[in-house]
Amino acid sequence: MVNCYTHIVLGLGATGLSVVRYLTKQGITPLVMDSRALPPGKEELSREFPEVPLLTGGFDCRHLVQATQIVISPGIPLDTPEIRAAVDMGIDVVGDVELFARAIADKAPCVIGITGSNGKSTVTTLVGEMLQTAGINCAVGGNIGVPVLNLLDKGHEIYVLELSSFQLETTSSLNCISATCLNISEDHMDRYADLEAYRQAKLRLYDQSNLVVINRDDPLTAPNEPMNQTSFGLSKPEGDVWGINHGILVHGDTEYVAIADLALVGSHNHANLLVAMALADSVDVDKASMVEVATHFTGLAHRCELVARRNGVTYVNDSKATNVGATLAALNGLAQYQGEIILIAGGEGKGADFSQLSEALKNVSHLITLGKDGDQIAALFEGTIKVDSMSEAVEQAATLAGEGDLVLLSPACASLDMYSNFMARGDDFRAQVAALDAEVSHA
Repeated sequence: MVNCYTHIVLGLGATGLSVVRYLTKQGITPLVMDSRALPPGKEELSREFPEVPLLTGGFDCRHLVQATQIVISPGIPLDTPEIRAAVDMGIDVVGDVELFARAIADKAPCVIGITGSNGKSTVTTLVGEMLQTAGINCAVGGNIGVPVLNLLDKGHEIYVLELSSFQLETTSSLNCISATCLNISEDHMDRYADLEAYRQAKLRLYDQSNLVVINRDDPLTAPNEPMNQTSFGLSKPEGDVWGINHGILVHGDTEYVAIADLALVGSHNHANLLVAMALADSVDVDKASMVEVATHFTGLAHRCELVARRNGVTYVNDSKATNVGATLAALNGLAQYQGEIILIAGGEGKGADFSQLSEALKNVSHLITLGKDGDQIAALFEGTIKVDSMSEAVEQAATLAGEGDLVLLSPACASLDMYSNFMARGDDFRAQVAALDAEVSHA
């Protein structure tokens, strides 16, 4: 006889642990299942919740069909056969963000939601800093690294949440003050049938928002039907929307800050600042607080991060560019760069169409590729240098670069073929750049 558990948590890790903590506070002892033999968080679960059982190595349907609620990790597709069977039976299958939404359902709208293919973490961090500078007690979390359930019951006025398409698949009642889909480009094509399916997963956020902020430079971010909306873009705004006029970030006719005074570089980051301001404005953040953040925020690690300047060469770590759209954004944002650009790209392509890079690669002087799908990118550029490691890539780039040039790691691929995550890849790039200095000092 199989024990019956009303609540099952699928997938452990940081998110799964946050769900277990939340459910046990409600007096519920869940069953945890993970397809991995040694899931991250296993030891912490047994130490903190010895009464909570963990089944590893797969999903047991005998338990799933008896549950009243299954809380699924974003990394597990809903069309997994065992999950699809539970959904077809009418079992409540949700993610941690939906549990969070239900926990705050009796409050006035208090969430700012941010999704999109690229720039989510930068915009989420910018909005959080603008709110904090304005004296608003806010929490920042979600896909940016802090599970949303960990943010509850701490007295926050506003929650600023980065939300992935995977999280949004299982979220239906998040009542946002405002939300944005920053952009749409191919990503996770190994999980979605096509780009439109991926887009519709992202746009689920709009149906849960009182105001949506769309990117007028990307028609794919437009809602399926007209809504209460505003927009941002790099053009001069027409009406009461956000844009750029004569080198100044503006809201309608109101000037906010000159591009020359911004700490962030690149047109993609100017767009990030505009949408962050629009979202902050939705909760009445004052202009001075927005400008304060815009003039001092230098960017996040692994996102067009300045690593070093060595012998007149600038080294930039954009390891977070795990898809084609992110690398396009980086290259287009550097289109006006005066020196030569040496690009390091490649990794695990996740089924992406790399041909979209062809035009942007015309602005690149040298291309160095590595990783599982590096050859697919190499085929787009005559004279590509193929290497087997990051150390080789950086050494080759340093040899090619001269004073005033820029070496950019922007892989257009995931990192899992060579690294545990994109941070480890970026750290390796940083270490190899540092090793160049060490070689000089020992010469």
